[in-house]
Amino acid sequence: MPLVVFCGLPYSGKSRRAEELRVALAAEGRAVYVVDDAEVLGAEDATVYGDSAREKALRGALRAAVERRLSRHEVVILDSLNYIKGFRYELYCLARAARTPLCLVYCVRPGGLSVGPRVAGADESPSRSVSVSWRPRAEEGGRPLAAGTGVLGEPQAVDSVVNGRAQAEVPKELQREETRTPDSPALVTSEFEKSAEHVSGAFYPPELLEALALRFEAPDSRNRWDRPLFTLVGLEEPLPLSEIRAALFENRAPPPHQSTQSQPLASGTFLHQLDQVTSQVLAGLMEAQKSAVPGDLLKLSGTTEHLRFTRPLTMAELSRLRRQFISYTKMHPNNENLPQLANMFLQYLSQSLH
Repeated sequence: MPLVVFCGLPYSGKSRRAEELRVALAAEGRAVYVVDDAEVLGAEDATVYGDSAREKALRGALRAAVERRLSRHEVVILDSLNYIKGFRYELYCLARAARTPLCLVYCVRPGGLSVGPRVAGADESPSRSVSVSWRPRAEEGGRPLAAGTGVLGEPQAVDSVVNGRAQAEVPKELQREETRTPDSPALVTSEFEKSAEHVSGAFYPPELLEALALRFEAPDSRNRWDRPLFTLVGLEEPLPLSEIRAALFENRAPPPHQSTQSQPLASGTFLHQLDQVTSQVLAGLMEAQKSAVPGDLLKLSGTTEHLRFTRPLTMAELSRLRRQFISYTKMHPNNENLPQLANMFLQYLSQSLH
């Protein structure tokens, strides 16, 4: 059955979208299985993305879980960051080997794709800026700071970068926060953070979020492993269920590569006959060239192909070409080619020697 890969930074609504898709497909009577970090780790742990060795082990476990579940009986949904294009290519290869369709759902948080907005302090010059995380930093008491409040508790304005130019934008939420008194701090949590907390309880430190944003490799529909690609910006945009259904259940699966295909069955005597026929051809050529002059056609009994004699051929040269021909033929065994092995070998020699 098809594979659905979700991709995006933390707090972009991936888990909620994955649950929405699971419910929609389950309502149609389809078997759906969701693979996420919590299933592999036992409990969600965001710090795993701060350790390269643990993250590599996590990707291997996710890939193994997806490979075990890929079958003809259920839809597999992978709910994880999947921010490395090399890992997405490995998932594409799994789907291609299983001969099942695949689609990618890219969840984007409004306001930035790979980097967070810049924050300039009220008392700082416009040239200085610090990075703001996707989630407000927590105070000592464990209570999140209000949006628009810096690390030191001072109000800050958010700058957005458009075409290389910094343009100051102060959202209405920040303006309302600045007018409130410090005695009654408001607990401001964006809709995306609420959705992330509703589905998963993992907390990503600001430094980790910034690192993930910097090394995030956004999907590109021009890559075959990233298409069909569905990009969802925000939670207000509806999930394109009809397009996803068409991509999963109406499209043809990507054709498997030769390395992932099973070798055709061959008789147990195929290699023995191949070795015997090529040896007989070499012996016949060495005998025929003894009485030949340049320009003659070397003819062997039982074959329709001929080899033009242009220069004396050594046994070492012919043996090297014979080994190459045997290595290639072993990769494509076919019992139907047995009567034509001699002619095929002569064609190969003719193309290789001239």
